[in-house]
Amino acid sequence: MTPLLKTAALTVDYDQDRRMLQARGAISVLVQPALNKINQRLTEEKPALVRENDIVASTWLPPVPSGPFKRLVLSEAKIAIGRFVPQTVSIEVTRACGCRCDHCLIKEGEGELDTEEIKRVVDEALELGASIITFTEGDPLLRDDILDLIRHVDPERAVVNLFTPGLEMTPERAKELKDAGLYNILIGVYSRDPSVHDRIRGVEGAHQKAIAAIKMALEAGLLVTMSTHVKGDGVSETLDLYDLAAELGVHEFSIWEGIPTSPAEELTTIDRETILRFYKRVNRTPGGPRVFASTYFEGQMLGCMAGRRWLHIGVDGGVRPCPYLDEVVGDVRERPLKEIWKAVRASGEFEMLRSDCPAQSRARPL
Repeated sequence: MTPLLKTAALTVDYDQDRRMLQARGAISVLVQPALNKINQRLTEEKPALVRENDIVASTWLPPVPSGPFKRLVLSEAKIAIGRFVPQTVSIEVTRACGCRCDHCLIKEGEGELDTEEIKRVVDEALELGASIITFTEGDPLLRDDILDLIRHVDPERAVVNLFTPGLEMTPERAKELKDAGLYNILIGVYSRDPSVHDRIRGVEGAHQKAIAAIKMALEAGLLVTMSTHVKGDGVSETLDLYDLAAELGVHEFSIWEGIPTSPAEELTTIDRETILRFYKRVNRTPGGPRVFASTYFEGQMLGCMAGRRWLHIGVDGGVRPCPYLDEVVGDVRERPLKEIWKAVRASGEFEMLRSDCPAQSRARPL
């Protein structure tokens, strides 16, 4: 047993051989249910990566054991008594992007947070208890200060994820990201067919560059997630993408439910059952990348995280409960993040545990 966490009221031990977490102490009863969910994943599903000193159950979670994972456990104790913590804080860091995606919501605007503003937001997020910081939108690799921003995140408090379409990746940049302390890079791929991916990205050759970026990141020693979005008219094609992920040797294949823009794009109960069966089958089969599916993670496991475990900062400083909800609940240029989070929780809109996506419900065509 390795002591992962030890306070006056709570001790959490980690048995690396059995891949089990056990809580002891006065408030252990509050934490053990969350640990049981993690234990179930560790024992029933293959991890994204096993290293000498830790295990990456999923690239969406800090490694076990680690400082960020310890903070995640402590935040679960607070959540158990109704004191919700934004464990994941995602930050849009730029409008700049080499892609011309039709679904992009920020390409028409102007302005973005500067370096010191983003650093302040990161500091405030860490003070709130965040253990996962994600830099996203449009392509963070086009910010000259992206390495400085990654280095600013205290590795003992949070891991850093970064989304990119991959157009700007070079072997040198991949190594720089690794040296700066990037935990996981997420590269979007929408189809095995290059012409389909290129059409969605609005750039010829985007598929080839995304695949090359994945290979460069793996060569640099980064954790790599191949990410995609699924809609009701493309479930089978999305699941076929797993074969490409396996061929490339990424650590995780991440499937997020997309926001429908027509009735044909709505996911049905059968579609979701298909995704869940795929998730369970792949993750119980040795070899190949692990699968993450929001259909499971935010459906059956934790429920929707918006305004409960997740907070999103837009490129202009506007704060939303998650990237998919339109309502701006505050501006980090005008108010501290702590006050905005309190306002989110005080609104009462995110009290109820729900297994569906409110953004999908609101976007449903009439």
